[in-house]
Amino acid sequence: MLHEPARSSGPDPASGYKTRLGVVMFIIYCLVYAGFVLTSVVAEGRAMQVIVFAGLNLAVVYGFGLIIFALVLALIYNHLCTRRERELGAAAGGKGAGA
Repeated sequence: MLHEPARSSGPDPASGYKTRLGVVMFIIYCLVYAGFVLTSVVAEGRAMQVIVFAGLNLAVVYGFGLIIFALVLALIYNHLCTRRERELGAAAGGKGAGA
């Protein structure tokens, strides 16, 4: 196994974009999660007991939905940040990610 020296990294011109995108996605996820919590609290368990899909109740479906939604958001975040790094790298003369 070949162990090369770590690639030197300088300032990240995309860090502002990554931060804003991460905060926006975090807020979106928090709102969806708050819907889960509010449904649990306000409906006092009645709504969460309703069978909604393949014999599974809303609590289970919503819970798995939250997990899948988080994974989808992570993939979208990775794709958008990688694309921005490449754009900025190309604009800076090919010194960005993937060059």
